[in-house]
Amino acid sequence: MSTDSDAGADDTPEGGDADEALPGEYDPEAVEPEWQDRWVEAGTYEYDPDGEVDPNLVYSIDTPPPTVSGSLHMGHLYAHTLQDFAARYHRMARGHTYFPFGYDDNGIASERLTEQELGIRHQDYTRREFQEKCREVCQGYESEFTDQMQSLAMSIDWTNTYKTIEPRVQRISQLSFIDLYEQGREYRQRAPTIWCPDCETAISQVEQEDLDKHTKFNDIDFDLVERGDSAEAPERGEGPADEDAAFTISTTRPELLPACVSVFVHPDDEDNADLVGGTAKVPIFGQEVPIIEDERVDLETGSGIVMCCTFGDQTDIEWYQAHDLPLRIAIDESGTMTDLAGDYEGMTTEEARAAIIEDLDDTGALVESRDHDHTVQVHERCDTEVEYLVTEQWYVEMLDRTDDYLEAGEEMDWYPEKMFTRYQHWIEGLEWDWCISRQRDSGIPIPVWYCDDCGETVVAEKADLPVDPLADDPPVDACPDCDGDDLRPEEDVFDTWATSSLTPLINAGWDWDAQEEEFTMERPELYQFDLRPQGHDIISFWLFHTVVKCYEHTGEVPFESVMINGHVLDENREKMSSSRGNVVLPEEVMEQYPVDAIRFWSASASVGDDFPYKEGDLEAGERLLQKLWNASRLIDQLTGEPESIEEPDEDDLAAVDRWMLAELDDAVASLTEQFEEHEYSKARNELRSFFWNSFCDDYLEIAKQRLDDADGGADARSTEYALLTAHRTFLKLFAPFLPHVTEELWQRLYADGGEDSLDSVHTVDWPETRGYEADLEAGETAMEVIAALRRYKTDSGLALNADLDRVQVYGGIAGFEDAVAEAMHVADLETLDEAPEVTTEVTGVDLDYSLVGPEYGSQVGDIDAAIESGDFKEADGELHVAGVELDSEMYEIEEARTYSGDGEMIETESAVLIVG
Repeated sequence: MSTDSDAGADDTPEGGDADEALPGEYDPEAVEPEWQDRWVEAGTYEYDPDGEVDPNLVYSIDTPPPTVSGSLHMGHLYAHTLQDFAARYHRMARGHTYFPFGYDDNGIASERLTEQELGIRHQDYTRREFQEKCREVCQGYESEFTDQMQSLAMSIDWTNTYKTIEPRVQRISQLSFIDLYEQGREYRQRAPTIWCPDCETAISQVEQEDLDKHTKFNDIDFDLVERGDSAEAPERGEGPADEDAAFTISTTRPELLPACVSVFVHPDDEDNADLVGGTAKVPIFGQEVPIIEDERVDLETGSGIVMCCTFGDQTDIEWYQAHDLPLRIAIDESGTMTDLAGDYEGMTTEEARAAIIEDLDDTGALVESRDHDHTVQVHERCDTEVEYLVTEQWYVEMLDRTDDYLEAGEEMDWYPEKMFTRYQHWIEGLEWDWCISRQRDSGIPIPVWYCDDCGETVVAEKADLPVDPLADDPPVDACPDCDGDDLRPEEDVFDTWATSSLTPLINAGWDWDAQEEEFTMERPELYQFDLRPQGHDIISFWLFHTVVKCYEHTGEVPFESVMINGHVLDENREKMSSSRGNVVLPEEVMEQYPVDAIRFWSASASVGDDFPYKEGDLEAGERLLQKLWNASRLIDQLTGEPESIEEPDEDDLAAVDRWMLAELDDAVASLTEQFEEHEYSKARNELRSFFWNSFCDDYLEIAKQRLDDADGGADARSTEYALLTAHRTFLKLFAPFLPHVTEELWQRLYADGGEDSLDSVHTVDWPETRGYEADLEAGETAMEVIAALRRYKTDSGLALNADLDRVQVYGGIAGFEDAVAEAMHVADLETLDEAPEVTTEVTGVDLDYSLVGPEYGSQVGDIDAAIESGDFKEADGELHVAGVELDSEMYEIEEARTYSGDGEMIETESAVLIVG
């Protein structure tokens, strides 16, 4: 290291070697891109263990593959940076970290992106043609993603990337299907399906979102055709109803009237009990439907009488199945009215709704149409209101094992723990098995064919995967069941989550070993993965489905722990979302602030919490970078070459140096625990405070004074050793948060590597405690005393190295008396056993008007006047004033303390000083 007091004042370029002095200013614009490129070129973050690896020395992260459907925003940056904190820490703490990257370019999102980008419709191309177009569009976005992630200093192993549509992943996805099919955990069924009319595909329960919608609530009269056989009205009995007999139902969806198959009444509805068992006529459309009782009727909504249509919602499906009702399909796959709708055939549901309401009004069947706000289910990809259609789909059976999946979730460690509740609630609310087939083109084909003669399902051979039934021949020439030779290929593809849910198996290299006839893993040391990081909004999507798939394939939960990040909010505390247009783009922020400062901001909130984007933390991070640089530059000037500084014997360590090393041990232990628990916000704040306050403001100033005053010898060696040890440790502790500046400093001051090999700070061992012991409390009090004397000299116009004749200290600084006297040039330092005599005088009362005002109202003026005149007293923790007693939280007594002895009194939080 340099001992030149002018070190850093020259124009030395950044990125120099360990022999160069540190420039006076840190230049992140030059440093950050250089290191981003160098880390990739040197393979700094590559997972490349030699031979067999002890799983205990490997930390594996099951990273979320971002959907290829747009650019990153600050919310994405935040989530990925949290993952990177974990990766960087564990790479130093364990030795091997597997931190891959994936691109989710398979499914509806990439398909819609391609259609929008190219202005085309997937229906106008063959599957293969359209898939090629999807690959081309996604490739461009994937390149941008890679550049963005590298520019944000994510310590990703770029040699371990995957795409959810690549052949290897297609094989694993199809293997998963075949394995579950052979286990009997999958089935194909024609049944009511959640359907998106805009995307024209089935979707699963998890792909729905709630959307508040304004519509009309319509009261419609149904004619009663046959009376019911009711115990409430036995005198009436069964038979034709009176000519004008009618009842009213309320609905927001009159376009479903042609699909009405029954009317339901609650068993406890005494007013309408006489309808049960009868029949009613649907207005306009004329079909007669039975009136049935069922407990699922909501008595609090509308008239309490509801129509059942096939299908309007989940309850309609339950009624259809429970009561063996007929099927009437009035809406097709594109959301268009069918021929069952008569005059309304060919209209959209919105057009039919308006026309039917108008016609009901003309016929006198519309009693009332009033404004109504309610929540509807929409497809999360396009915000289109879903329909329920009867289609043939593939399902993964789940409802029979929800208890197993809940127990699997309980086996994992959740950070924060409260997020497990979301997982639990999702499982407890499941109503459907998982529909995994989609009627789209961009996706992984379902590897089956069907016999047109007998309907038998023919599954692809494992050895042939991946296959596309539309382009590849089936594995047999004839149906194994009936010998029919007409085998029809499956046209559907998998839901994207059916593949994304396999990321732990994809990364571990799960495959079928034909020779051993079993599933194996290429990298068994990775599984179970140590960490699944993800957002709380996809617990039901990605996390739950991954548990389901991996549990069914391996019998184990896929990861040891789950870290759930919150969302970044805009100034209105709304989640940042590209679709809402309220995002802040990283590239815009990076034009103003260093990447390290942005990363510092990313650690500002507790894991799991949503938090607003504020530039204050970015500015604080930028100041910290310069503070770290300046402190490093000073240490470089004060100390000799690191390799020449040996650890002194215990007896040769000065008390203040031993105190700093003991404080450092304490910080290392605390920060290590916080990194293990993903408490990055706590770690960031504690580290910054310790470095800035205890080290820079207190110890570094003392060390500088000691080295300025010392003439070599043991004291100088003690302080140089403590400075260099602390500085090395700080660079390692800051490295996960501030990778660029710590690498630059490490390379300039400590690294051994050359151009061909990089001795990176990010691959050295995480700091360990060294076992130094000191009275930390006494040392901290001594720092207070030194800081107080430093302020005294400054306020008095004295130089910091000016001599003080006499200082008396009341406070616990035992063992640090010499350090205080030496640092502040005190000729005679005396410690006092008793506090100096100080006169305390009450000077006033500070009221908390937010509490006093609401409680005492008009009396506040009298209270103020009494306090002003001194007419008050404190007794039993209450303030007696103006005839009232104020509780302790309503006021604070203001006091002035006066020292009447010789010298000037200075008070700190833990000590009292008399100077002179």
